[in-house]
Amino acid sequence: MTVMSMKKRFEFLEHTADLYIAAYGKSLEEAFENAAYATFEGMTDLDKVQPKLEDTVEVEGHDEQALLYNWLEALLVKFDITGNLYSHFKIANIKKTSTGFKLKAKIWGEPYNPEKHLSKVGVKAVTYHQMEILRDAKGAVTVKFILDI
Repeated sequence: MTVMSMKKRFEFLEHTADLYIAAYGKSLEEAFENAAYATFEGMTDLDKVQPKLEDTVEVEGHDEQALLYNWLEALLVKFDITGNLYSHFKIANIKKTSTGFKLKAKIWGEPYNPEKHLSKVGVKAVTYHQMEILRDAKGAVTVKFILDI
């Protein structure tokens, strides 16, 4: 399978009950950033979420799929705990370690306001079901994953 054009950040794929997402990037970091963006876009209109608050996220995973899962799960947990929606994501780095991979990122957003932020779907969890990380010959990356809604 080839990686799609880099013109789009992500797309929602056909799925009967959950959100099935393909996120794209010129690197693994960019694909993970776009996966985070797609996750929150599934929840609300991110054009209305201002980057007023900054936070940091650090996660580890034994492989790239576990890292993607832990990254998205950490973002959902932050939303659940803080009530903040996030609309900007910048991964400083993804490093290979002796036990797998480590990701460090900064995220920006603002508190959820029901009068300002349209509620689309409630995301319950990230899943490993149909999760894929694909690379093309030029190094571009597509990550596919399902969010349980």
